[in-house]
Amino acid sequence: MNLTGPFYALVAFAIFATHDVVIKVLGASYSPFQIIFFSTIFSFPLITFMLMRDPTEGNLRPVHPWWTLTRTGSAVIAGFSAFYAFSVLPLAQVYVMIFASPLLITLMAIPILGERVGVHRLLAVLVGLIGVFVVLRPGSAELGLAHLAALGTAVFGALASVIVRKIGREERTAVLMLYPMAANFVVMGALLGFVYEPMPVAHLGGMGLISVLAFVAGLLLIAAYRDGDAAIVAPMQYSQIVWATIFGYVLFGETVDLATVIGTGIIIASGIYIVVRERRLGALSNTPVLRTRSRGATAASFRISPLLRRMRQRR
Repeated sequence: MNLTGPFYALVAFAIFATHDVVIKVLGASYSPFQIIFFSTIFSFPLITFMLMRDPTEGNLRPVHPWWTLTRTGSAVIAGFSAFYAFSVLPLAQVYVMIFASPLLITLMAIPILGERVGVHRLLAVLVGLIGVFVVLRPGSAELGLAHLAALGTAVFGALASVIVRKIGREERTAVLMLYPMAANFVVMGALLGFVYEPMPVAHLGGMGLISVLAFVAGLLLIAAYRDGDAAIVAPMQYSQIVWATIFGYVLFGETVDLATVIGTGIIIASGIYIVVRERRLGALSNTPVLRTRSRGATAASFRISPLLRRMRQRR
C-alpha cells in the first residue's frame, strides 16, 4: 500500500490544526470579522499566483449565477462560524461538530445532486448525528451561540461542498475561488469599522500566518489525494481531534470529557463506515464524502479543496 498519500494528509491536517490554534489565539483579542478580513487580504496574493497558472480561457461571469451566489453565501457563513467557534469553544468540541459535515453532505446530495443513498448509508448518518447529540448533551449542558456556530460551520460547509460538486465541472476555478474571497473582503470590510482594534506587528503577522498555513496545508492535501487512495486518505481528517486534544491541553488548559470522547467515536466510526462502504460498492466517482474535506472553504481555508485539485489536474 502506498503510504505517501496518508502521510501528506496527516501533515496537512496537523498544519490545519496549527492554523486553528492561531485563530483561537487571535480570537481572544479580535473579532472574527477582523481576523477574516485581514487573512483574506493576505490570501489574495497566494491565490492570484496560483490562478496565473490556470490556462483556462474565459471571463469571471459565473455559468450558474444562483448556485454560485448560494455557495458564496454558504462559504462566508461557514467561514465566520468556524472562526467564531474556534475563538470561543475548546478546540476538540469544535472539531467534533465539524466532523458531522461529511454526514450532512451525504444527506444534501440526495436533493441537490440526485444521488441515491441506501439504507446502510442513511443509518450511518443517523448514528453519526446521534454522536453529535451525545457531545452537545442538550438539556444537561449549557449550549451557547458558539455551539450553534460550530454546527453552522458543518451545515453551510456541507452545502458549499455539495454545490461545488454540482457546478464544479462547468464553472471556472477562478470563479469558484475568487467569489467567496471577494464576498469576505466586502462583507467583513463593511463590518470592520464597528469592531476594529489596532494590531501590533506580531498580531498582523499572525493574520498572514493563518493564510500561509491554510495555503500550504491545502497543497499537501492535493498531493495526498493525488498519490493516495481516497478511501484511505479521507479518514485522516479525524487525526485533527488528536492535535486538538494536545494543543487544547498544553496551550489553553482544555480537557476532553467522557461524553465528547464517546460522541467523537460514534461520529468517526459512522464516517469511516460510509467511506469504506462506498469504496466497496465502487462509488468513488460519485460519492461526495470521499471528495470532501473537513470544513467549508473560506478566504483563509482550503480544507474543502476540489477546486485546487482540479487546477492541479490541468497542469
